[in-house]
Amino acid sequence: MSKLIGLCSILLVSLILSSCNLFSPAVQNLAEHKINTSSGITQGQSFAEGAGVVTWYDIPYAQPPVGELRWRAPRELARPEQTILKRDVSACLQQASRFAGVDGEGMVGSEDCLYLDIKAPADFVTQQYPVMLWIHGGGNTTGLKDYYEYDKLVAKKDVVVVTINYRLGALGWFTHPAIQGLQEGLDKTSNFGTLDIIQSLKWVQKNIVQFGGDANNVTIFGESAGGHNVLTLLASPQADGLFHQAISQSGYTTDLSVEDAYNKDGANTLIARGSWQVTNKLFVGKPQSEYSLEELHQRLKSVDGAELISAYQSGDLDFDKMPLSTADGIVIPKVGILGALASPDYAKNIPVIAGANKDEVALWLALHRYFMDSSYILTKMLPPRVTVKNPELYKLWVRTRSHAWKLKGVDHALVAMESAGYQNLYAYQFDWDHQEKSMLIDFPSLFGAAHGTDIAFVTGNYTYGPISSYIYPDTEARAQMETTIMNAWSNFAKSSVPDIEKAFEWQKFSTAAPVFLHLDKDDDLRMGTETATIASLLENMASDSVPTDLERCSIAWETYTNVGNTDAEGFRAWNDGLCQDVDMHARQRAIATKILAEHGSVSVL
Repeated sequence: MSKLIGLCSILLVSLILSSCNLFSPAVQNLAEHKINTSSGITQGQSFAEGAGVVTWYDIPYAQPPVGELRWRAPRELARPEQTILKRDVSACLQQASRFAGVDGEGMVGSEDCLYLDIKAPADFVTQQYPVMLWIHGGGNTTGLKDYYEYDKLVAKKDVVVVTINYRLGALGWFTHPAIQGLQEGLDKTSNFGTLDIIQSLKWVQKNIVQFGGDANNVTIFGESAGGHNVLTLLASPQADGLFHQAISQSGYTTDLSVEDAYNKDGANTLIARGSWQVTNKLFVGKPQSEYSLEELHQRLKSVDGAELISAYQSGDLDFDKMPLSTADGIVIPKVGILGALASPDYAKNIPVIAGANKDEVALWLALHRYFMDSSYILTKMLPPRVTVKNPELYKLWVRTRSHAWKLKGVDHALVAMESAGYQNLYAYQFDWDHQEKSMLIDFPSLFGAAHGTDIAFVTGNYTYGPISSYIYPDTEARAQMETTIMNAWSNFAKSSVPDIEKAFEWQKFSTAAPVFLHLDKDDDLRMGTETATIASLLENMASDSVPTDLERCSIAWETYTNVGNTDAEGFRAWNDGLCQDVDMHARQRAIATKILAEHGSVSVL
């Protein structure tokens, strides 16, 4: 019963504490923490009884991308005389999501959002520490720099950490003849959000020495969409020379062609949110063909940003691929991210770590009503008890999809880089799942090493919403995992070698020997060798007696269309054409419609 009360009260207690200043330590604004940068004067803050960390907030690294600068490459901001103040709102415009750390209703944030934070050890004035630039996740549609707290990593491992915002969704990635057709140079790109990250790295090169950072030793790291952006920067010729190590956590290599990102007349039936289609939604009543490019240019540049983002969020469009990273031949080569990673012409030839989580997709499946039942054991005033309908089907689905994530997002990317000449490549699988059960939810079995659970061990800040204490119980297993990851990440930033400071060495990955580190508590920490392929994963799934044929097709479809580029032909040919006549979007809609009609939500909570 105490566990039940604890689960129900965690969120309430966290809200009470966050609104109470009685226990907040005194903030210091010391004169030596005031720094002059190329974009303004920023005052660092530290705590009188803190961990020896100084933080500078909301430093602009580019001109605000508003007005005519919407959908243009970021412009350098040269205003060294201005005083930089901490902002009330720094998030880029996006749909509010508590999972992304952006509270509120509807559209939140601002188009004026190109800001970064810096954390450095207190003795930064006399030091040159390795720099680690964090790229947040959120599907490149949500998220913000403020959600991640890196004080512990900075204090324990003597690194300077930079966290950044970058334009999101259709404001960060957009392709339309009325935009690119009337712009020149870098402004003709489709990847404005990617250029924002590159601009932040240029700002770091120019200014970071004043914060105790070494501009000649910069590591980029990010998770999910952040990991994807790491791989994108490795593929982009625009990012040459700006960083020296890279870490991709749960990254992926998905991109679209310029034609599919625009998708005129809906030619690609798998894409419902091409810019041609969304522009039709925005300007109802008059076909685009009746506007001149100049008229469309002005209308698109002046449309309300929230209205634009909202046009991508409505209806049942979430079943398609929203155009984001685009192989425009400017920022991302025409051969795409994976193709560019494999090309010596674009190779950075720097050390790279890439990894994925053992149970990646459990984040999305663990509370989905297709897999789960819910019941109220005492009263509806308390959360429901969640149980899995078919444990074997759930395990098979999570295991197949998550392993495919590792193969496509890690092994395929590293094999490509090796073929381009990279020599210092390291792979991992995050296995840590030593969580605590609740009488309401069996967290170790349902969540395990789910997507995003690895981040807390890099930051040392154990948050996973209202279930944090169950996902990260304060145990020796948690402490061991934190020590291993912080050692590996910081040593990699310092020396290009991910020294975990344990009894064995993290071996390098190669095509001939696709070894990877099982990241786990000390007793389970070990090297493994990848033996599976996408074909063998799907073959094993197809021969399993648990799923129906439609469920086999669903798992295969998700495998063929996620983490990398969609392979519709491969899906149709799979398993002797078992699924060639199945309309997967229609099936997904039918399942969602039925669940919504019965329960009002696809989530059990």
